[in-house]
Amino acid sequence: MTAELLKANELHKVDPVFGQVSFDGHEQVVFCHDKDTGLKAIIGIHNTVLGPALGGTRMWNYTNEWEALNDVLRLSRGMTFKNSISGLNLGGGKAVIIGDAKTQKTPELMRRFGQFVDSLSGKYITAEDVGMETKDMDTVNEVTKHVAGISVERGGSGNPSPVTAYGVFMGMKAAAKYKFGSDNLEGKSVLVQGIGHVGEVLVQHLTESGAIVTITDINEDRVHQVGAKYGAKIFTGADLYSADVDIYAPCALGATINDATINNIKASIIAGAANNQLANEAVHGKILKEKGILYAPDFLINAGGVINVYSELVKWTNAQVMEKTENIYNTALEIFKFADDNNITTHQAAFSMAQKRIDDAKNELKK
Repeated sequence: MTAELLKANELHKVDPVFGQVSFDGHEQVVFCHDKDTGLKAIIGIHNTVLGPALGGTRMWNYTNEWEALNDVLRLSRGMTFKNSISGLNLGGGKAVIIGDAKTQKTPELMRRFGQFVDSLSGKYITAEDVGMETKDMDTVNEVTKHVAGISVERGGSGNPSPVTAYGVFMGMKAAAKYKFGSDNLEGKSVLVQGIGHVGEVLVQHLTESGAIVTITDINEDRVHQVGAKYGAKIFTGADLYSADVDIYAPCALGATINDATINNIKASIIAGAANNQLANEAVHGKILKEKGILYAPDFLINAGGVINVYSELVKWTNAQVMEKTENIYNTALEIFKFADDNNITTHQAAFSMAQKRIDDAKNELKK
């Protein structure tokens, strides 16, 4: 009998879930399929030590199922640390639906997805993410109570994007304070990559603070619309990563800081809303540190949205939500100092602080 040799690019398929680098000890991964509605979804539940796993649902036209699996694993892991470092009694989870949100999303598909969420009996609570809107969460809410980010009319907190943007803005101000000695952004040049629901509100905050804002997005019509609305410049260069700006704010999809881009970055600060901005946390975090670029950990500064939807579960007022979100500023300063004092990257600092809270809770459960 002759052993079959695998090509290097096929090795990852031998153990498609547990063998994924991004699996990272997930508690549960649920594959959801419904022939009638065309639903193909994956729910990742990374950790529930601090509470039920809460994280949004993303609908994206992934190239293949491997890409979707890797994305949901990375995103749900990130939610564990985002919820922990924000002081929320929540674990980390996320869901992805494979498909084009503009052409394939239907109320029937969303209700069927909601039924899969409901079958987990509260272990996973879903919410809005890329490709989703508040009305979609309302549809999910028709078949399960395990959903947050529903409309105000239904008793929810509504669209979390403005609160997410405010948290990113506060994190950016903290980074400016630590790097430049002042959190005044007037006259600072900021490149915002991705001007969706969060990116646009961030542009508004930056414009009102007197920053010099440049924007870019794959949707050209959107770029010109937002540019005209806020008087922002439109990026026209060949390589946005080499743009001569003070702050780079990635607010689209993740992994924009990678082997191909990292050595081109001229910005002094990276602070944006995108999840998983570092393609390789250890490698690229270290390179940024060596280059003297201050990285504001994404899972900290983009936590405003999850703070907002968490308020539905614990009945916080709007004032309490904004107070918690504003505290991202203080936590970011603490992380920057901790990283310097211990000669580690800011990502490592934020991760260790989040992990400590999880470990402490786990130890309490063992007593």
